[in-house]
Amino acid sequence: MKAVDTNLLDLLKVTSQFEVPIYQRAYAWGEAECKQLWKDIVRAGENSTLGAHFTGSVVYVEKAAGTQTSQSPNLIIDGQQRVTTVSLILAALAARLDGEAGAQREPVEGFSPEEIRESYLLNRFKTDERRYRLLLSQGDREALFSVLDGMDAPRDSASKVLANFEYFHEKLNDPKTDLAVVCRGLDKLQVVDVHLQLGVDHPQLVFEAMNSTGKKLSQADLIRNFVLMDLPASDQSSLWTSYWRPMELDFAGSGRDGVFDEFVRHYLTVVTGRIPRVDDIYDSFKDYVAGRLKHGEGIDAVVLELREYSKRYTAIALGGEQHSGLHEALDELAQIRADVVYPFVLEAYTDYELGVITAEELLEIVRLVISYIVRRAVTGYATNSLNTTFQTFGRAIRKDRYLESIRAQFLRLQGYRAFPTDSEFEEKLKTFDAYHFKRRSYFFPLA
Repeated sequence: MKAVDTNLLDLLKVTSQFEVPIYQRAYAWGEAECKQLWKDIVRAGENSTLGAHFTGSVVYVEKAAGTQTSQSPNLIIDGQQRVTTVSLILAALAARLDGEAGAQREPVEGFSPEEIRESYLLNRFKTDERRYRLLLSQGDREALFSVLDGMDAPRDSASKVLANFEYFHEKLNDPKTDLAVVCRGLDKLQVVDVHLQLGVDHPQLVFEAMNSTGKKLSQADLIRNFVLMDLPASDQSSLWTSYWRPMELDFAGSGRDGVFDEFVRHYLTVVTGRIPRVDDIYDSFKDYVAGRLKHGEGIDAVVLELREYSKRYTAIALGGEQHSGLHEALDELAQIRADVVYPFVLEAYTDYELGVITAEELLEIVRLVISYIVRRAVTGYATNSLNTTFQTFGRAIRKDRYLESIRAQFLRLQGYRAFPTDSEFEEKLKTFDAYHFKRRSYFFPLA
């Protein structure tokens, strides 16, 4: 591994192409991060005594062994957010300077629109994707191409590339903006240039060690990189296209942040029998994979299993169930926001898929769970024991007497875990303050 301080623009100039691997998360910087970078650039450009402004690291490794006449792109392991954002600023700056003439067209030497594009954004004499100095991951790639080529954005694109380019476009077209200051600021951006050696350095370990700045990665981001980063490019593409990308799209459709992380926590609870802490999901997943690999299984088997459980979770928690009765019951379960029951329900749903129980039996199980949660909430029983309560349910199930064994397990619960009786529930319901209940949508669907 070679690590040196270098000028970011110099790094972009000497590198014919950077590529963001398919396993990396999508471009994620929002207005807050763009605003901070813009302020840093302007501050550096205005301060004549400041020689450089440090903006993080760029870690990369060759995609494959190349030759002197046929070089492979450099895969960005860490730093894609800042490299992408600086590229957007350069593209917006080139577009802004296109409209100028004479000396105004080059406010600082080396910053004419032609030099900006040919030095940092495009490979002038290349065709197809080799023309672009930066290749983003799927979902962002076409958006960046449209920005660099001055073309209309892809239809229905949700890429943050487009919004951030527009943000910088507006900043650069503000009459108060001194373009020379911006150019000088860009020219002062400094990074740690970390070049990993293909086949020698371990990209995943370096990535983990350096993932301490910028926009924090989710547990799911870390897991995706861990699963795919060390595989050959063809295997990465196959697993990502067939399993990982469809899984991400399913969770993206929920419209909620953190759903993928929640799912992986429930998945690990099912397959390991232990509930990982929220901040330990990634480490727990790595431990689980290590055990699988130790027994001779491949990472592809884990990804396939994860995908199968993700489809079940989508049916259970995200409204994907097609059976009308189950769909209605699972929607009620979602309304009471009892996430701690999902590992148990996931296990039961898996047995339903395998034909161990029928849809009607699964429906009865879900209704029992709902009744137990709602009764305890109304009667005032503590809820902090629910995760361990449902963690033990799987071990109590008898596959030959499935529903009967679950009913018996509910009846065996004693003390603070007991299933409230009809009389207890009826008495407490008379004075229960449902309007201020955080799960009141269960009682008042339109609330």
